[in-house]
Amino acid sequence: MRPTREPVGNGWAVGRLSGSERAGISPAAARPRPGRCDCVAMLVAAMMGACLAAPGCGERSGVTGIDNPQERSAAEGDHPGGDKLFGADIQAEPAASRLPGDRVVSSTTGENRLHFVDVAQSSGMDFVYRNGEQGESLMVESTGGGVGVLDYDNDGRPDLFFNQGGDPQRPQAGDAPVALFRNSPAGRWVDVASLAGLADNGYGQGVATGDFNADGFDDVYLTFVGGNILLQNQGDGTFVDVTPATGTAGATTGSRWSSSAAFADLSGDGLLDLFVCNYTNYDPLHPVLCRNSKGENRICHPREMDALPNECFINQGDGTFVERASELGLVGPGSKSLGVAVADFDVDGDPDVYVANDTTANFLFLNDGHGSFQERALLRGCAVSGDGLFQASMGLAIGDYDRNGFPDIYSTHYYDESNTLYRNLGPKGFQDVTARTGLHVPVLHVLAFGTEMQDFDLDGYQDLFVTNGHVENYAKNPIHAMPPQLFAFDGTHWIERSESAGEFFGREYVGRGAVSLDFDDDGDLDLAVVHQNSPAALLRNDSQRGHFLKLRLIGRESPRGGTGARVVVTAGDLVLHQQRYGGGSFASTRQSVLVFGLAGHQGPCDVEVHWPSGKISTLSQVDVDEQVDVVEPSAS
Repeated sequence: MRPTREPVGNGWAVGRLSGSERAGISPAAARPRPGRCDCVAMLVAAMMGACLAAPGCGERSGVTGIDNPQERSAAEGDHPGGDKLFGADIQAEPAASRLPGDRVVSSTTGENRLHFVDVAQSSGMDFVYRNGEQGESLMVESTGGGVGVLDYDNDGRPDLFFNQGGDPQRPQAGDAPVALFRNSPAGRWVDVASLAGLADNGYGQGVATGDFNADGFDDVYLTFVGGNILLQNQGDGTFVDVTPATGTAGATTGSRWSSSAAFADLSGDGLLDLFVCNYTNYDPLHPVLCRNSKGENRICHPREMDALPNECFINQGDGTFVERASELGLVGPGSKSLGVAVADFDVDGDPDVYVANDTTANFLFLNDGHGSFQERALLRGCAVSGDGLFQASMGLAIGDYDRNGFPDIYSTHYYDESNTLYRNLGPKGFQDVTARTGLHVPVLHVLAFGTEMQDFDLDGYQDLFVTNGHVENYAKNPIHAMPPQLFAFDGTHWIERSESAGEFFGREYVGRGAVSLDFDDDGDLDLAVVHQNSPAALLRNDSQRGHFLKLRLIGRESPRGGTGARVVVTAGDLVLHQQRYGGGSFASTRQSVLVFGLAGHQGPCDVEVHWPSGKISTLSQVDVDEQVDVVEPSAS
């Protein structure tokens, strides 16, 4: 237990951690990106829900119809050593010749402080997500798996819950159990899944964590190909499957494929509800086998599959949930959703929902404050790229990188598409600033999934971590495994720091889920990353760093873990904004703490917490380099 202190303002502060000073990062020039299409036509097509005649929109494979033989040849990969999927060419040349200048790293003279060390194996965290591939290229093999951070035993240390795959055509074989790694006081990770009563529950995808019954213990929602599972934490080190009793399985047919999920209070009653992303109608027990004209197996294009509507389970407060996505307006056409983040994007005091869709327009469901949502992504400028193109959206990172008080959106995409950074301009909507801030060219040669936007070196500016890996898993794919990436923001541009950030970034993986957490409780954020068919990584943050403030929110009328709260920290001239949002990354859930990088500010700072209930906690003259637990004020 941490030592307690007297209340400060309307909050409570406990504990102390260590910190160090940090220097800034020099700027680099942005790289321009040419336009690629008629944006008016693209927006009209998006409004009509049509498939665009642009790269990434055409159908492919020898299964579905492309009438022109030349188009069919290109779509099916009938060119030497290549294939085409989601509009990206896979060439067989070595990495150095894939794309001229692809691994562009800035030559800035600014000192790079970012550094991570993979300590998974040395600390006992031995986990491998098995996707069960056997050469048939079943579509479900392409997306798992996820990881969630929780404090399952309530000892103050973050633990890790990994979902597991297995054989997609024998999902109940019992040979691929989930893993729950306890973060022990000795600094070792111990898999306690069997002791916690956990077992193999099917072909797993993602992990969402949250205290849905507000009893102080984190619960777990697991997404699968097939019915999903809600695990209630009993508070004694064990979990029990409460899916049937709570009504949270959703559609339970074998063709139902869920990906990401997020706990958030969407109804405004202080209890966590549950938003579930469903991908496509694909049954691995009776699979559609997609091949090119050579007869080679290929992962099916999402356009060859029917979309499944997403689901929203509203917490009734009596241990049950009711599915109300359509009633609330949380549905959109042709979703094929892979990522979700629930945050107050317009900063009007209630949660909104952003959904990342694969090869279709993304959704932004804005809360009207009266119990309903309206889809406004196209009107707000975050449905498609700045070129007006649909993209293969997967993972999401949310953060106020430009420090204007509004949460920005970073969405990961397919090979040769570029991930997209949407700058949030508040009432003016969103703007695609990917190219002008330096994030376009460095990511063209990768296919990205999990991502985190955090201030890893505590210099007052956000950084970006992205894990990469192709979906095409045929044996001769030269770019199936890909290197992860790390970017630092210098106030104007993003600068790639992968090359000097540690040995982990010099290797290639098939990356999927990724989350941030402070597992060693030293005040800076570390990373856990899931790789398909190779060991997961636990990246200890050894960056040179500035001062910090670490906050843990404890709700009373608001959700127990503070989900939905907005926090403002003022440290001299530095004003920083963060939200405790739900979801994010890909099929994963980060630790619930908020870490603010204060750079060289050594004096006390002020904290203002805007709770979902409408209450405000004000903490004055808070010392830096400590963890502060902020308790929501009581009704009195």
